[in-house]
Amino acid sequence: MVVHRVGAEARLDSATWLGRDVVFKQRVVKGYRHRALDESLQAARIKNEVRLMLEARKAGIAVPIIYSVDLPENRIVMEEIPGTRVKDALEELPKDQAEMVCRQIGDIAARLHMSDIVHGDLTTSNMLLDGDRIVVIDFSLGSKTSELEDKGVDMHLLEEAFHSAHYRRSELYEAVKDSYVKTYPGGAEVLKKVREIEKRGRYTRKE
Repeated sequence: MVVHRVGAEARLDSATWLGRDVVFKQRVVKGYRHRALDESLQAARIKNEVRLMLEARKAGIAVPIIYSVDLPENRIVMEEIPGTRVKDALEELPKDQAEMVCRQIGDIAARLHMSDIVHGDLTTSNMLLDGDRIVVIDFSLGSKTSELEDKGVDMHLLEEAFHSAHYRRSELYEAVKDSYVKTYPGGAEVLKKVREIEKRGRYTRKE
């Protein structure tokens, strides 16, 4: 078993399980919480993450296959995706290919939001490029909501990721927005909300 990542909320381990290459996602027990409360919260969060992944798949979005959910162990067993993080791929791809990837990203964001799925951490770090497809991972901060504000925050996070992680190619975000609006009939309203969120942020920083 190989440790992929240990975060504040979960530990990811790569392993072979029933002959398949998988990732064990184990939610971290919070020792400072009452045990029964922690177990209840962890179970609710695992159920939410799994539900969002299944709904995203129904919406036509590539996500890892879930093989097993073990609530007593706070663990999800899912398909290991052999791809490269989109965050890294966008820095290496020729411009025309990078634009195609960005149009895919816009389409993915649109399909999520059309299904009222908010990812919660919609950045290129949580997308894997596997051949020609983009696989979306880590729905642990996600929610099911029709709120314009929440969808705006999702797109605001994605835009900020392009201006920070991809600052040398931040113009590629225009392809994301163009694809998002073309796929999602309510996309223009969401992007309008993004501008409002940005203005609020600038106003807060000035104070």
